[in-house]
Amino acid sequence: LNWGRRYSLWCFNFGLACCAIESIAASMAKHDSIRMGVIPFATGPRRADLMIVPGTVTDKMAPAVKPLYEQMPEPKYVISFGACPNSGGPYWDSYSVTKGVDQII
Repeated sequence: LNWGRRYSLWCFNFGLACCAIESIAASMAKHDSIRMGVIPFATGPRRADLMIVPGTVTDKMAPAVKPLYEQMPEPKYVISFGACPNSGGPYWDSYSVTKGVDQII
C-alpha cells in the first residue's frame, strides 16, 4: 500500500459547488479510494500534483484559483470536473460566472 501511495498523483480538491459534493462522495466510505491509495488527497496545494476544480467558478472566486495553482510544484495538472468549470454550464449567461477555468489558469 505504501508503494502505491508513493507513486500516486496527489490531488488537491478545490470544490466550489454541487459537483464538489459528488467528488467528495466518491472518496468516502462506500468507495474508500483514499485508504487504498487510488486517489490520495493532499493537505494543501504545495503537496499536490493534480488540482481538481469541480463546480461553477464565479468571478468572485476566480482570483483565489490562480494563486493556489501557482503554489503547486512542477509538474502540475488541472482537471475541471463538470460542465460548469469548463464553460459556465447552465449559468453561462450570468454576469458573475467565469466562462471556464481555462480563462484563469
